[in-house]
Amino acid sequence: MPTHYPGTRAEKRTLNTFIKLTRCTNSLLARLAERNTMGDLTPSQFSVLEALYHLGHMTQGEISTKVLKSGSNMTTVIDNLERDGYVRRERDEKDRRVIHVHLTKAGTGKLEAILPNHVAALVEEFQVLSASELETLGELCKIHFPWAWQALT
Repeated sequence: MPTHYPGTRAEKRTLNTFIKLTRCTNSLLARLAERNTMGDLTPSQFSVLEALYHLGHMTQGEISTKVLKSGSNMTTVIDNLERDGYVRRERDEKDRRVIHVHLTKAGTGKLEAILPNHVAALVEEFQVLSASELETLGELCKIHFPWAWQALT
């Protein structure tokens, strides 16, 4: 569905590309949801568990930055993960205002149980691209949109 915006050629090309990128991302996320690759976790909960699994304990603000979600949204997500026993909060001994979020054994087990199926589904979905195309797409996203990656490093 191309844009009907009456702008310049560059504006139309940019909007059309944005529409395609957004539709592609939303379609992929919907297909993953249909396949139930995240089990009973929401995408935000899955992202938090995955970030903690790969990067170790972080503050709520750091997690929010890593998973590109608002701080207020993170409070609810982490509250629910804590309720379910997947994470625990711990006050910093030196600065009591700082609260670190840790992955629990249950959280590690949960992620390790669903991650292989999630990765397999992603590999299957991305099979439409060659290895070279996957590399190019990844590099285009990283090089041309560095602001999207700054929080993830």
